[in-house]
Amino acid sequence: MRDAPPPATETKLGRREVVGIIGGLALAMFLGALNQTVVATALPTIGRAFDDFENLSWVVIAYLLTSTLVAPLYGKLSDIYGRRGMMLVALGVFVAGSAASAVAPNMLMLIVARGLQGLGGGGIVPLTQSIIADAVPPRERGYYQAYTGSVWVIAGAGGPVLGGVIADHLHWSLIFWLNVPLGIVAALLSQRQLKRLPQHERAHKIDLTGAGLMMLSALALLLALTWGGTRFPWLSQPIITLVVAAVLLSAAFIWWVLHVAEPFLPVAVLNNPVMRVGTVATACTQGVNIGLTIFVPLYYELVHGLSASDSGLALIPIVMMTTPGSFLSGRAMLHLDRYKWVPILLLSLATAAVLWLVFDPLMPVWTVAVVMCLVGMGTGSSYPVVTVSIQNAVSHHQIGVAMGAMNFFRALASAFVVALMGAIMLAHLGAAPERGAAPTVVTVAQNATIEVLAHMFSFIFALAAGFLLLGIAALVLMEERPLRTTIRAVPASRERER
Repeated sequence: MRDAPPPATETKLGRREVVGIIGGLALAMFLGALNQTVVATALPTIGRAFDDFENLSWVVIAYLLTSTLVAPLYGKLSDIYGRRGMMLVALGVFVAGSAASAVAPNMLMLIVARGLQGLGGGGIVPLTQSIIADAVPPRERGYYQAYTGSVWVIAGAGGPVLGGVIADHLHWSLIFWLNVPLGIVAALLSQRQLKRLPQHERAHKIDLTGAGLMMLSALALLLALTWGGTRFPWLSQPIITLVVAAVLLSAAFIWWVLHVAEPFLPVAVLNNPVMRVGTVATACTQGVNIGLTIFVPLYYELVHGLSASDSGLALIPIVMMTTPGSFLSGRAMLHLDRYKWVPILLLSLATAAVLWLVFDPLMPVWTVAVVMCLVGMGTGSSYPVVTVSIQNAVSHHQIGVAMGAMNFFRALASAFVVALMGAIMLAHLGAAPERGAAPTVVTVAQNATIEVLAHMFSFIFALAAGFLLLGIAALVLMEERPLRTTIRAVPASRERER
């Protein structure tokens, strides 16, 4: 099916209209980010309420799995049926899952409800990125991407604090009830503000076979990365079986994509060099960011003797400094033709700082905080540049699927980085932190000396530096194409007239 040519002219939204759209998206982004972290500090309270600690980590894992799996599906469907409708679907499923979580009578139903919540939450980020692409030209897009990124950071940083306050002083179910009115307000804002966007409905087919193969392969891999070293040994039969299944299903998916007429992930998107290299860059940098936010609190607690609450506060630099990094990159794209130098420079400083920590893991806490500030700025700076570069490189009617695929692979990379860091800890201590269950590591590490623990974390930081270097290399290789000043590409006939 040939694509219709882009219109000769396009209506550019005014700044007030764009701000109105971004404002509606900000609340949706806030909910998506909040629910990845708000539950963590309330897990002990939830475990006591249901008298079930064995399955407690699944309250987090269920949301992670489903939200990761559906990201590319939302992107594809939004390219077919439009952004507004799919955003309303995502928010509706998210609110339903939140309400179901709040009234769950036992741990099993809570885990199922969290999975339902993830089915909605997984669409919020790729849809938000795609909607901004519909409203703002690539040249200006990084500026607004930085705003949504800052909302994500604030919600991610405030989630553990809010969850802890609710768990300590109120009932844990309020964590989920809070999402219901906020989700409804976000849906109402989306319904009103997103009417201003151009419609994209296209006569496409849904490749259910390709979607199923991709999701099943990702599910097998995520389960292997989540269970490996925690629930089962890495070389145990269940983990090996899951890895083999992931490889076979991935091979089947690749074969299917190359032979079907209209695959779930279009070959044009997968073959786009900016898409390929850019996804590697953002996957590596954001994977390091997620990995360090999980393991740095343990580093503070085990090596520097900080309390659990103080370790959480000491994590603020890496979380909060992603916003200045995003703003700097956004400004660079707004004014410069060579816009990659900002994230390359900031990521290089971040890598040098982490390498310093590798060779001196016993440095003072305030120095570690400076290192984490540089890491936050570096990883934050890569987000808008890569996102906008990919959007600028693919066809406009494929932006949704490109954003879904980018977020999908980035989530897989984050899980991979966390699993490798956990494997290092497992090799040294015989224990690794399950998601939301780090106290086991603290207990095991009480018999180890500070020097041994610092040596262990130096390997974890070396791994982080390696992935940052890989991200920098990918960013250097990513083609720096001129950013359009129009939302859609200029038709070839008009280009020749210029």
